[in-house]
Amino acid sequence: MDNNQPTASQHKRHSRLLAAASAAVIVVVGLGAFALAPDHQAAPPVPHATEAFAANTPTTKQRIQPPRMLENGAPFSFADLVERVSPAVVSVTVEAKAEPMAAMGQLPDNIPEPFRQFFRNFGGQNAVPQKSIGVGSGFIIDKAGYIVTNNHVVDHSSKISVKLPDGRTFDAKLIGTDPATDVALIKVKSDKALPTVEFGDDRQLRVGDWVVAVGNPFGLSNSVTAGIVSSIGRDVGNGPYTDFIQIDAPINRGNSGGPTFDLRGQVIGMNSMIYSPTGGSVGIGFAIPASTIHDVVAQLKAHGHVSRGWLGVQIQSMTPEMAASLGSKDMTGAIIAEVVPDGPAARAGMQQGDVVVAVNGKAVQDSRDLSRRVAALPAGSKATFTVVRDGSRKDITADITLRNDQKIASNQKGGSGNDQSESKTKAMGLGLSSLTPDVRRQFNLDDSVNGVLVTDVDPNSDAADKGLRPGDILRSIGNKPVRSPQDVQGRIADAHAAGRKSVLLLVTRGGGERFIAVDIGET
Repeated sequence: MDNNQPTASQHKRHSRLLAAASAAVIVVVGLGAFALAPDHQAAPPVPHATEAFAANTPTTKQRIQPPRMLENGAPFSFADLVERVSPAVVSVTVEAKAEPMAAMGQLPDNIPEPFRQFFRNFGGQNAVPQKSIGVGSGFIIDKAGYIVTNNHVVDHSSKISVKLPDGRTFDAKLIGTDPATDVALIKVKSDKALPTVEFGDDRQLRVGDWVVAVGNPFGLSNSVTAGIVSSIGRDVGNGPYTDFIQIDAPINRGNSGGPTFDLRGQVIGMNSMIYSPTGGSVGIGFAIPASTIHDVVAQLKAHGHVSRGWLGVQIQSMTPEMAASLGSKDMTGAIIAEVVPDGPAARAGMQQGDVVVAVNGKAVQDSRDLSRRVAALPAGSKATFTVVRDGSRKDITADITLRNDQKIASNQKGGSGNDQSESKTKAMGLGLSSLTPDVRRQFNLDDSVNGVLVTDVDPNSDAADKGLRPGDILRSIGNKPVRSPQDVQGRIADAHAAGRKSVLLLVTRGGGERFIAVDIGET
């Protein structure tokens, strides 16, 4: 007999281990137990990252020394780093209150399609519709027993237990969760000192930097993998509040909630999601940045929930076509597609078509940047927004209110619409018609809707490529309202006279509004 071969009992025990882990840990946003995608309910801000990091940054005397692997002539190894940090990485075991979503065959709408197959792989006949046990990861950040993990690991839990690498086991209390960022804070009580890790500054990361992931894939506690930062600021379509760090250190189901370390042994991210056609690691993993986690945890620790600021606008990122249509080469900033009536922005005087380029003097890069910056503003505070309107900069001060997810932008605007002519024409490859009483009845449009109806779209036009379709309403061109096809032609003529090759259209469809830049060619 080959002594290196596992015995039948070992095979059986190993199979039970993997089966338990597979049944427990699911999903998309999740490498952990009951991984339910965040429901994106907006919840509001936290102390600024700079303040949070300042409170958590070691003093000069406490400063962590680089591991030996960084010293000249030392062999390349992560062993010293792992030895120091792994005692604070825990296994989080969860009993579910209800059936896992995969077992019920339900998938949240906010899960991006490339990640949905990972969720489906663990549903159907393999899912356990009764009480389920799931395993994820977490890390201790405070000797008082505070532990950070993913929201989707502990979501819908009836009981949470934590096991340390030294064998100690504790029942954990849920302090608070933030589904919008997929961060949760739990707490245990211990008579003896607990090992801890500290947050680093993910803003110092560069693509190509080494990272080390520690966690419990498939229930295999304190597994360590290493890789590099593959990308920074990755948008995976799960909401505006997190720009993921993409890593190629292999992470799998059960790694959710586990930390990603830099070479100084500081937490620069929390492993939360993988991209995989098979359900296993293919080298594309995503970690929530430490700066996001730290700010959220600060609020969860203080209040048990997260509060975010609200401005009352619908926004879009600038594109080259939009910038060109506005006569600018600068693509930074976020354009206001809609202003919520009687919201903070409306009361401050912001207008549809304004391009927000700075908040409190700090430049805005795009719509996600603006969303995060506004969310971080405390409710009740004032903020100064620099906007570009008709080519000129203007500072507007707005009162920030508490974000409420029930606040929905209204598309009901003033105006009777009875002064429209019955003219029809074509422009930009679009068939256009005024909103006559007959047209309003045909398309079920009330008198509060103003603009020009798109009746036809040339399939070979740039407008078709940009997604315009019959039934759309053109509200404005170049931030100037249009109410007849002749208005549209006049705006296009003005753009040609200004030497522009595109115009910015404000389009209404199904109650929502957005800007689209469309080529008009040369005169």
